[in-house]
Amino acid sequence: MIHQYKNNGYNIVLDVNSGSVHVVDDLVYDIIAIYEDCGQDEIVERLSGRYERDQILEALGEVRQLEEDGLLFTEDTYKDYIIDFKSRPTVVKALCLHIAHDCNLACKYCFAEEGEYHGRRALMSFEVGKKALDFLIANSGSRVHLEVDFFGGEPLMNFDVVRKLVEYGRSQEKIHNKKFRFTLTTNGVLLNDDVMEFANKEMANVVLSVDGRKEVHDRMRPFRNGQGSYDLIMPKFIKMAESRNQTNYYVRGTFTHYNTDFAKDVLSLADMGFKQISVEPVVAPPQEPYAITTEDVPILCEQYDQLAREMIRREKEGRGFNFFHFMIDLTGGPCVAKRLSGCGSGTEYLAVTPWGDFYPCHQFVGQEEFLMGNVDEGIVRTDIRDEFKMCNVYAKDKCRQCFARFYCSGGCAANAYNFNHSITDAYDIGCDLMRKRVECAIMIKAAQAALEEGE
Repeated sequence: MIHQYKNNGYNIVLDVNSGSVHVVDDLVYDIIAIYEDCGQDEIVERLSGRYERDQILEALGEVRQLEEDGLLFTEDTYKDYIIDFKSRPTVVKALCLHIAHDCNLACKYCFAEEGEYHGRRALMSFEVGKKALDFLIANSGSRVHLEVDFFGGEPLMNFDVVRKLVEYGRSQEKIHNKKFRFTLTTNGVLLNDDVMEFANKEMANVVLSVDGRKEVHDRMRPFRNGQGSYDLIMPKFIKMAESRNQTNYYVRGTFTHYNTDFAKDVLSLADMGFKQISVEPVVAPPQEPYAITTEDVPILCEQYDQLAREMIRREKEGRGFNFFHFMIDLTGGPCVAKRLSGCGSGTEYLAVTPWGDFYPCHQFVGQEEFLMGNVDEGIVRTDIRDEFKMCNVYAKDKCRQCFARFYCSGGCAANAYNFNHSITDAYDIGCDLMRKRVECAIMIKAAQAALEEGE
């Protein structure tokens, strides 16, 4: 399977099954477009009005060599790999601990309903959290590295328990030959020097929630009295990022129908000195006024193009920054299982509520049909786990012919379910935006390679 496109002056050819990326001239680009459907004489005839015969034959030889080398028109070797997915032993690698089902903000797009997740406000006790970590250790097999994200609501509303659980986790590492990678997601309201010091010592990554420009952020992320939160949190976030030497953190925002010019929000964060940035599309029911519409998609795709071009310019000027959705690895990338099945929700990754219930991920919390078990009994609904085991790019009709399938790994199961009532479907707007992000990310790699060659 071949995907061809033009972006920012580059002719890019992606061989989907091998992952090979080629930046080619116009002639090779045109040959590849008709190569599988035409013989040599027809290719020469169809292109002779634009190119010399000798040039066409020479370029055709180059394309054939790439095919022989397994870099173009390769066969899909992954299809048979998924057959044993269901029979593979389940190893839990990560937990999302809902340390607080409560929040001190009233974000308008919050899928957690101000931290309540369709239920009651609650804080996780140390006892429940301890059982969750014990479950992770017991169900992680021989895997050494384990991940735990302190999530909410707002996890700093239960910071004492966060401290105690980190201490407990560290105490178990040598005993069980495990190493915990703790992360924290916060809206910043309760962030202070004490929390920063602790986070810089114990948290491998910190996610700081901010939507970009002040007017955009305050519109969607106010306090419950309606007052904006931007002025309070931003000095703290700047200090946090600097205290971590601009690494091992993200400022993470959400853009909506209200700010389809979201590239300005990304750049506003970069202008404030942030080097690790993620601004993502809101996922909301179509009846919500802030929901992204089908009509927004072309506008948003152009924004990604604009952002990619500006990132290249800034990189050349020594003012570069990382944008999460443009970060892809063309040399190796994730393992085959990850390329086929994605985040591992429901199998390798689970969410834990304050009272100890297991769900496939944080976005399924509160949907009782996806309640898998609890920290006392373990996974009771193994049928749910098995269903998620088989949720991969070959189980999804929309993924099979999509060039981006090995980069997005089939997209978000929760989004697919919430929009189409099936985890093996796909959220169409999300797919459109993902394809554009992949194209931009590859183009940036092409530009970086060209810059290095120029040096």
